[in-house]
Amino acid sequence: MAVPKYDELMKPLLEAVSDEQTYKIKDIYAILAQQLKLNSDDLSEMLPSGRQTTFHNRIGWAKTYLKKAGLLDSPARATIKITNIGKNVLQENPKKIDSKYLERFPSFRNFESAPLSNGETSEKQGTAKSTDLTPDDQLEEAYKQINVSLASDLLNEVMKISPYTFEKLVVDLLSKMGYGTVAYGSYATSASGDDGIDGVIMEDKLGFSLIYIQAKKWAQDKVVGQPEIQNFVGAIAGKHGDGLFVTTAKFSQKAKDYAQMHHIILIDGEKLANLMIEYNFCVSVHKTFEIKDIDTDAMSEYQDE
Repeated sequence: MAVPKYDELMKPLLEAVSDEQTYKIKDIYAILAQQLKLNSDDLSEMLPSGRQTTFHNRIGWAKTYLKKAGLLDSPARATIKITNIGKNVLQENPKKIDSKYLERFPSFRNFESAPLSNGETSEKQGTAKSTDLTPDDQLEEAYKQINVSLASDLLNEVMKISPYTFEKLVVDLLSKMGYGTVAYGSYATSASGDDGIDGVIMEDKLGFSLIYIQAKKWAQDKVVGQPEIQNFVGAIAGKHGDGLFVTTAKFSQKAKDYAQMHHIILIDGEKLANLMIEYNFCVSVHKTFEIKDIDTDAMSEYQDE
């Protein structure tokens, strides 16, 4: 099963510590993973930022909200224990414990309405009160939405350049990705001896193996079919190199299947824009956020004996 959302983990987390013992967080991870029957793929799923697993992140936020509501306590570093309030909640046995349920506790309401650095409150910012996503999830989701919008805008800009300049853009992008540049355009034609090839790059900067490119700036709603890929395969036949077909359009399923059969790599418009973003090609950093967490090693120096 997929990793449950953080609010779906609140009740299982509270139930896992219902015996009033003090648990280490790392033990809770193992207990819940077994109870929820999560497999290795579920447990290894990372946040898009790559900073933490989704499972650990969501348990962390479930723990945070339960603590803010007074249902859990943390008697020592990296540990949790159920409180009397938490035991009463389990006796009540609500169908689900989520942020809306926790609003009945004054300490949680105070947490939700705590002023932010800009003087506004978290409630005004639309936090967990209006979503089942953790703040980390919301940030990751916003990041993805920003990149989707950027990719669309970027592709629209690419559509404004000439087909010849598009060939140069593709080769320059691949160079930025670490491939060695040989030629593009008419230079590529003379180097390859075939006018069905728009660019030639080296697999690495030392020149091992050549990769032949066909770069086509076509309308974004055009669907590139199998015949175009067949023609490209014919153009590079016998050249002892690999093939890369790049376009601003889309590929049909038959084209993808044929390309896979002949070891041709396909890059459509969406993937092209995302590669430009990933490798900071024709984009600039607009804003940077630092996400900080407690340094438990540093804090351990200040623990009472």
